[in-house]
Amino acid sequence: MRMKAMVARAYGGPEVLRLEDVPAPEMKPGHVRIRVRACGVNFADTLMVQGRYQEKPPFPFAPGLEIAGEVIEAAGDVSAPAPGTRVLAMSGNGGYAEEAVVPAGVCVPIPDAMTDVDAAAFAVAFGTSHVGLWHKARLQQGETLLVHGASGGVGLTAVEIGKIMGATVIATASSEDKLAIAASKGADHLLLSSDPDLKDRIKEIAAPTGGVNVAYDPVGGDMFDASLRTLAFEGRIVVIGFASGSIPQIPANILLVKNVDVLGLYWGAYARKKPAVLAESFRTLMDWYVAGRIRPHVSKVYPLAEAGEALTHMMSRKATGKLVIGIG
Repeated sequence: MRMKAMVARAYGGPEVLRLEDVPAPEMKPGHVRIRVRACGVNFADTLMVQGRYQEKPPFPFAPGLEIAGEVIEAAGDVSAPAPGTRVLAMSGNGGYAEEAVVPAGVCVPIPDAMTDVDAAAFAVAFGTSHVGLWHKARLQQGETLLVHGASGGVGLTAVEIGKIMGATVIATASSEDKLAIAASKGADHLLLSSDPDLKDRIKEIAAPTGGVNVAYDPVGGDMFDASLRTLAFEGRIVVIGFASGSIPQIPANILLVKNVDVLGLYWGAYARKKPAVLAESFRTLMDWYVAGRIRPHVSKVYPLAEAGEALTHMMSRKATGKLVIGIG
């Protein structure tokens, strides 16, 4: 059996990806075969193609760690999900293809109300933000939540989830257009990240709670410093990533004096280390989706042959919400 896939045979930029006719992946015990209908585009895909990601699949490989589609085959030792079941799954890589073989345990059934495109845009963005705010940061109703990169994939979902959890949300982004998208998801206060008085503006807004209770930071660099300097007593920073390219060095004396926590979050590790956390998170998120309380913001769907353009758009930092590759 053969299939179409966007394949990298060497490290480099998005231009190394080529649409090829390749052998379909082999079935393995404990796995299912999914006919991929859509694949979410993530910053991790850009790192994987460049050889800068923590996981380096052997060449040739297709990137794509977040897929949605239909189970078309199950290994003999798998009872669920059965063929015919619509699922989303974290594939690790290989999602930019017509078929993927993944462990049965990483598959989550898709509600009838959820489209394939929404499903492919759902797991990483909403899963990261929910585990970050609910499990790691213990965000409470009435607290002040500061979200950087608030129009991006994870930032926008943090705004949405923060509002559901009862927080007052301060959103920062690099343009007025991006801030308008954060406002559409419920952000209470909108600040340009380039504002020279950013720290003072955050402190002023967060004064009723004594400062920022939780800061959600997928950006790093100056935004991390703005978070650290504006935290309330016993405030928490959730470190998601470093989209700015600058990894902050944390002055430990500030942590001590302000009694604050800096919490790292690599969401993908929960599938191996604490799958029960992911299971509970997904139950909550799916209930919210079915109730109409959350929806992925998908700014563009690309055909498989244009996956390289999707990665280029992602790397330009001009994308808002999620980009998705539609397959078939």
